Amino acid sequence: MNFPIEIKAIAFDLDGTLVETLPDLHESAVRMLAQIGRPPVPESVVRAYVGDGVDRLVKRLLTGTPGGEPDAASFEKAAENFRNHYAAVLTRASRPFAGATFTLQILRQRGFKLACVTNKPTRFTDPLLERLALTGNLDLVLSGDSLPRKKPDPLPLLHVASAFGIEPGQLLMVGDSPVDTAAARAAGCPVFCVPYGYRGTLAVQELDCDAIVPTLPDLLDLIKLARS
Repeated sequence: MNFPIEIKAIAFDLDGTLVETLPDLHESAVRMLAQIGRPPVPESVVRAYVGDGVDRLVKRLLTGTPGGEPDAASFEKAAENFRNHYAAVLTRASRPFAGATFTLQILRQRGFKLACVTNKPTRFTDPLLERLALTGNLDLVLSGDSLPRKKPDPLPLLHVASAFGIEPGQLLMVGDSPVDTAAARAAGCPVFCVPYGYRGTLAVQELDCDAIVPTLPDLLDLIKLARS
């Protein structure tokens, strides 16, 4: 890939890419586990479990495995408790990563269409972006429950491309995990990754991405606006 690449729009992941949400997710997990008589887990465990939406996060917390399935009754109760705790602490400690707001502002000034594509439910996505003053820098927000399927399915990125009136190859995905890279590859979008974020024990070099951007402002040197 020759840089800078020509694109017309960018889709950003939320948790671990635009916003450091881990402290509040961890706090919610600890409170939920305490409510059902379980010991707390370290923040590193929650970091490894984030990325596939709230339901999967809760299931992983209950079973201690990435693909575990707890019994339905236990899961429903724990998931409801987690959601209530998370709603209460949603922006207690969550903050945009360094340079995130600045980068969105510069990209919009340069004429790029911008979207946030996350697996987080709308119930949390919209108030989080609003309270952190990010909503005004985005043209479109897709949450995990906005469409019938979420990342790593390509549908959200294909939807963004269609909404912006562009080809998938003109839409750059910027994320931090295999969920993001898999969605981008399936949709036919280029994909960049940040080295921070939430992807368990994987190193960023193990992700199937076209570039690694140390910080979001570094993205500005690797892209240019396609005129056709």
